[in-house]
Amino acid sequence: MDEVNLKNSNIEGLIIQPLKQIIDERGSVMHMLRSDSPVFKQFGEIYFSTIKHGVIKAWKKHKYMTQNIAVPVGKIKVVIFDDRVGSRTYGNLLEIRTGTIKYSLIIIPPKVWYGFEGLSSFDSLIANCTTLPFDEKEVERVESVVSFIPYIW
Repeated sequence: MDEVNLKNSNIEGLIIQPLKQIIDERGSVMHMLRSDSPVFKQFGEIYFSTIKHGVIKAWKKHKYMTQNIAVPVGKIKVVIFDDRVGSRTYGNLLEIRTGTIKYSLIIIPPKVWYGFEGLSSFDSLIANCTTLPFDEKEVERVESVVSFIPYIW
């Protein structure tokens, strides 16, 4: 399910925005997030992580932090599940494929579960510009298979 051309999704607060790439014979420039963008909230920190082919990094959610994710190298699957009581999209699940080819900014709001799976034959690179500096007390993690999230990796 390639939903990367949507501005809003079936998860309340989640935004998927195609990103600009400038490509020529020398290489490319890949935009991610600007402070004057209407989707920019605030700056916490930027970090990069890699994920190997077939590896699953799931599940986690942040209490207060918004994730601004882009994948400039490779391809990944992002799965998001909304278990926020009172959310208009409670119980909804969304699967997104993104990466170099369908280069997009995925803005994951606080309090929703998400996870990644590496889809490229090589390590994919995930760039994350968060709204708050990382704090271990602010994040919750569970195993990749749990009964309350209706998804099988």
